[in-house]
Amino acid sequence: MLSPVPPLFDIAVNLHSSQFDRDRDDVVARAVGAGVERMLVLGTSLAESETALALARAHPGRLFATAGVHPHDAKGWNDETEAGLRELLRAPEVLAVGECGLDFDRNFSEPDVQRRVLVAQVELAAELHLPLVLHEREAADALLEIVCPVRDRLGPVVVHCFTADGSTLDRYLDHDFHIGITGWICDERRGSHLHPLVGRIPPGRLMLETDAPYLLPRSLHRDGTVAKKSRRNEPMYLPAVAAEVARHTGESEDALAARTWATTLAFLGLRD
Repeated sequence: MLSPVPPLFDIAVNLHSSQFDRDRDDVVARAVGAGVERMLVLGTSLAESETALALARAHPGRLFATAGVHPHDAKGWNDETEAGLRELLRAPEVLAVGECGLDFDRNFSEPDVQRRVLVAQVELAAELHLPLVLHEREAADALLEIVCPVRDRLGPVVVHCFTADGSTLDRYLDHDFHIGITGWICDERRGSHLHPLVGRIPPGRLMLETDAPYLLPRSLHRDGTVAKKSRRNEPMYLPAVAAEVARHTGESEDALAARTWATTLAFLGLRD
């Protein structure tokens, strides 16, 4: 599989996952070899945020980190969690608050607990002037009720792994949110509704991600790049996401790579 000449930036990699325990450094090397030159390692709990920072320090200039608590883990939030995140967010390698948000699809944490923990992290992002990486499933109304009243105090906000419908997309764009697109768009069973939507995301608001090791693009099974029994995603497969997005925005893969690279650098406050 050929990668586009301009580099790609993967804004969501769960590199702390145990699925990468045996070959984590090789995963990074393969991604770079495929043209994915920078990756944002998501923090989804205090412990995993600490790991994300350690990984960023082990791969300077390639990996960067976020620090946050995923809604699934919101039930474990306490004063020590907030203090620990605050300390991590002072590190220069930690570029954003998150992954935080609301997930009313699975409700691994009670909805009221999720709301409280999201409010705390939104306040951290506003106080520290850091970008915010949001997770949302079946909870757009509740998410907007929390974020919109303080939107003018926040910097850049991205809804990562966007999979919702057009009306939800429009609401997010109306509040100047960025949108992260994953390999979900490559899944003909459940992601085809995204095909006409990606062209509606304005220049400067679209970013690309794998959410590895999850959401392996099904197009890689269809074209034989990955064996059908394999399910583990890697950041080296981000070019497959870019190719599918470019097909539906009507631009070349190189053009899409160049503009999403520039958008991501601006979002995270990085230099080229």
